[in-house]
Amino acid sequence: MGSTRVTARDVARAAGVSQPTVSRVFSRSAAVDPAKADRVRAAARELGYIPNLVARSLNSGHSFRIGIVLAYLKNGFFSDALQRLSKALNARGYSVTVYFAGNQSDEVDAIVDDLLADRVDGIILASISLSNSLVARVRKSGIPCVLFNRGQADPDVSMVTAANVAGARAATEFLIAGGHTRIAHLAGWRKSMNGRDRQAGFLAAMAAAGLAPVACVDCHFRRSVAMDETRKLFAEGPGADAIFAANDHMAFGVLEVLRAELGLRVPEDVSVIGYDDAPMAGWKTFDLTTVRQPLERMTRKTVDLLIARITEPDAPPEKIEIPGDLIVRGSARHPPGWTPPPEHTPQPRT
Repeated sequence: MGSTRVTARDVARAAGVSQPTVSRVFSRSAAVDPAKADRVRAAARELGYIPNLVARSLNSGHSFRIGIVLAYLKNGFFSDALQRLSKALNARGYSVTVYFAGNQSDEVDAIVDDLLADRVDGIILASISLSNSLVARVRKSGIPCVLFNRGQADPDVSMVTAANVAGARAATEFLIAGGHTRIAHLAGWRKSMNGRDRQAGFLAAMAAAGLAPVACVDCHFRRSVAMDETRKLFAEGPGADAIFAANDHMAFGVLEVLRAELGLRVPEDVSVIGYDDAPMAGWKTFDLTTVRQPLERMTRKTVDLLIARITEPDAPPEKIEIPGDLIVRGSARHPPGWTPPPEHTPQPRT
């Protein structure tokens, strides 16, 4: 004889609450007193209760599934972001499906077809290198979407980014204050707004100091390209005394070339600053000075925006820029007399 399925009524009885309270806890459709919610979850675990997500979907007309679209995970920033986005969405009652998309037209079409077939309630487009055609196709599909860490000059798209111009300017000003005059910028992809904005911040700081860049080259946010450009930079002349890379993924490659191939000291011979504060930036191997993307705040705002668009499809789009901090470590020369104020002391990533 098979075992009897545990019901919400059984959980309610064991937890000393009403059956609707059990439903609210597992649907996250309304606030529940935390103490009651804890009792419900404890009783559910003890009894082996499995919420009926299919019934929940049928009753609400929603799948409670979010699609997160990425181009790749080689950059540690995106794996960290994916984990945080998934956790935040799970806490709001949504499951997550991850899709990987290239920029070829057939791949774009296939991804959009998959998103429609899977009946996701919303989409987060989370890679800088995803094509504008994919964004346009997603918008045309009518599925609510938010761009994460990716800007686009489209007034009808909601997006959450770091304050890229200000962050890049702060990084460049730090190098200039450290006495550097031959500064190169290994730029991100110039077809992306993030890449253009970081380059704009770099050029603005250089112009204000009356300096011309040693180099300013599009590296497509790719580590291998940044490594090749670093080799060229030092093969064709005196090179640079400082390099600002548009993301940490590239900066790690720059450090490898400078130290392992060229035998240069960092920061005595060349200072290096990155952008993102990816998890590996704090490792002693890299000890990378970098601009921290405010990942926790960006994640929270992205999830809030997407759920708002799911519940209110006619809500106007929002564009949110969140300032980050320059995290000073050992890869860049410190300006004379510089001491880290409390807000610039490297803190654990939260």
